[in-house]
Amino acid sequence: MAEIRSSARVVVIGGGIAGCSTAYHLAKLGWKDVLLVERARLTSGTTWHAAGLVGQMRPNRAMTQMSRYGIDLYASLEKETGQATGWKQCGSVNVARTPERWIALKRQAAMARGFGVDMLPMTPDEAGKKWPLMRTDDLTGAMWVPGDGKANPADLTMALAKGARQMGVTIAEGVGVTGFRFEANRIVGIDTTHGPVACEYVVIAAGQWSRQLGAKAGVAIPLHSAEHFYIVTKKIEGVTPDLPVMRDPDGYIYYKEEVGGLVMGGFEPVAKPWGMDGIPEDFAFQLLPEDWDQFQILMENALHRTPCLEKAEVRQLLNGPESFTPDGNFILGEAPGLAGVFVCAGFNSAGIANGGGAGRLVAEWIAGGEAPCDLSDVDIRRFADFHANGRFLRERTVESLGLHYIMRWPRMEMESARGLRRSAIYDRLAAKGARFGSKMGWERVNWFAPADEKFPYGWSPAWLDRVRAEQQAARDGVAIIDQSSFAKIRVQGRDACAFLQRVCANDVDVPVGNTVYTGILNARGGFEADVTLVRTAADSYLLITGSAQLVRDMDWLTRRLEGAAVTLADASALTTTLSLLGPQSKALLSKVCPSVPDLKLGASTVVDVGLARVRLLPMGYAGGSGYEMHVATDCAAGVYDALCEAARGSFDLADIGYYALDALRIEAGRRAYGPELGSDETPVEAGLMHAVALAKPDFVGKPAILAKRSAGVAKRLVMLSLEDPKAWLWGGEGILADGRPAGEISSAGWSTTLGRVVAMGYVRAPAPFSREEMLGWKFSVDVAGEILSARALPRAAYPPARS
Repeated sequence: MAEIRSSARVVVIGGGIAGCSTAYHLAKLGWKDVLLVERARLTSGTTWHAAGLVGQMRPNRAMTQMSRYGIDLYASLEKETGQATGWKQCGSVNVARTPERWIALKRQAAMARGFGVDMLPMTPDEAGKKWPLMRTDDLTGAMWVPGDGKANPADLTMALAKGARQMGVTIAEGVGVTGFRFEANRIVGIDTTHGPVACEYVVIAAGQWSRQLGAKAGVAIPLHSAEHFYIVTKKIEGVTPDLPVMRDPDGYIYYKEEVGGLVMGGFEPVAKPWGMDGIPEDFAFQLLPEDWDQFQILMENALHRTPCLEKAEVRQLLNGPESFTPDGNFILGEAPGLAGVFVCAGFNSAGIANGGGAGRLVAEWIAGGEAPCDLSDVDIRRFADFHANGRFLRERTVESLGLHYIMRWPRMEMESARGLRRSAIYDRLAAKGARFGSKMGWERVNWFAPADEKFPYGWSPAWLDRVRAEQQAARDGVAIIDQSSFAKIRVQGRDACAFLQRVCANDVDVPVGNTVYTGILNARGGFEADVTLVRTAADSYLLITGSAQLVRDMDWLTRRLEGAAVTLADASALTTTLSLLGPQSKALLSKVCPSVPDLKLGASTVVDVGLARVRLLPMGYAGGSGYEMHVATDCAAGVYDALCEAARGSFDLADIGYYALDALRIEAGRRAYGPELGSDETPVEAGLMHAVALAKPDFVGKPAILAKRSAGVAKRLVMLSLEDPKAWLWGGEGILADGRPAGEISSAGWSTTLGRVVAMGYVRAPAPFSREEMLGWKFSVDVAGEILSARALPRAAYPPARS
């Protein structure tokens, strides 16, 4: 009979590396009343057959710090617990077959320098000396990452489990979870095959079973299993225990040494989903049948890269299913709408590399009550319910498995499972040549072009001329953009104003009809959201937020109601937003609106436009003049048609897309949530203290803001322009200040005013510094190893909208 307790403060479900890491780190934080339950045996799901590659670099600073922590943990765990882990810091060699891939690796190396990770360029010959078994005559370059390594996944997990037990955690194997118990949307217990367990917190860390387990708790966990392959060979001459990990992403393959032979696997660009009807509960220490046809593309590429495999004896082709998410990032955090239910799953075959750090982050989230750092890229609240749709997940998994090694071009769009959410004027825009991208399921226009024009991905933006023309129209004439994807929340009730005053940084007690731009901050003073509030009545506000923010913002606000007489309702589908931009906006609008008022920033009004009633706001996001028009969705097409008809013969009305809008807002110095604003960035650092009402008695984050102002900050947002008008930035490039790595570009776009690229990014220093000091530094930008001169701008490149 498995050991089972009737209660525990925290129950962790799943005995793989994610679950054991979470339990271990909870105990490290002093939370020792923890029960880990595993339906079969520890590691029996996917951990036992994982390849065990451990790399440091991730797409952003927070995730890289997480991975580096994991490596430090793995290096010390054996000494701490007495349990072998198989950890070996053997380094990794990453090779490029094409010039485009070589640029990608050099860009990654530039980012690594800013993150403190050693990533060193090598010639093909030097790479061949590090990894003598590979063919190098077709390579353009390689990178050496000495801090990377490998581990034995099962042993590593057992060490975490042993460490957790030594600190008081109870681990019960052979215990399945059959249900969840809630009171007022808070977890109070689980039902298991061995009886009920009362608890305050649950962590779903059940690997590829997490989606079906989450469904029992009412939690949408969008992941899907796919068959995942590698071969294991017998001993090969020249393979030594210290052989580095090797990755050949152009061939979709990786290698590591194992018992004198090689493990070779990969991530094919067209994957094979599995488990469409659910993962069997008794699937433990099991594999799927070999499929050499599916593995063929990887095998062919491996025979090319390592000819020694032609004569090597293959022990087995291992087919072990793993779970993958729609965007290739794993899933962490507290489930929206439920208190005490956390998720740590969906590791996209990188659970060994990420499991140590991810478990720590979830444990700190539970203990601290908020995410310990900016985890928006992996936060479960980045997904909506429709992301857990079975067909969506099957179609997307075919594509998402390959994200590991395909060329991840800047602004690359996913192609599968598209077309779900479309605006009221989608067909009209498509007929005009709209090139659509996807955001939170919405089909949104990126730019417009004739149907026969091709825009291949690359390191130079093929669409730039089209987008520059759209920007120019918005600056010199009049342009219109469909912003239907805005998320909107109705905040209503007698305590609406008092509630928003408490959770918002700005003063929201404004006259009815007025608008307020404000941040919603966490206890550290960081941005959880930046929103526009429209006060529509004494007890009612419309909160307008980003397309991808609805689930996150609704959850954040709901958790902080604290008994307030307030209701929150999703109003996104009720209205469409059409925006006019440019100096001719008022003249065009006056043709369909009997009386266009002179609206200053912070005002709004309801007017007639065509046959509809429209709420009109000044359009300040792009800089310059313009209007946001919020119209009932069923009237949106009529308003759009009326504006287009009114423009005919009098105005050259340009339809524009989000690429142009993004460049316009960068030129105007407007910060965006995600690139410039996140839970680790405060208004002090972001230069947005003008939107903080420190005179208010209290609001969430105020003590942290006051402390930052008093002590000074060692990170600030800077706006840069490149000296070379032909150079281009995408974002993510390293910023150098007086020659030292100081930060990275957060956003970049073309400035029609300056005739060159302008960009924003955060720069850091060892000690606090002022804005004036920062503007005196000599800046440059590291673009794939090429250092480009840049100039700090004391103000936005384009004047802000007049108030």
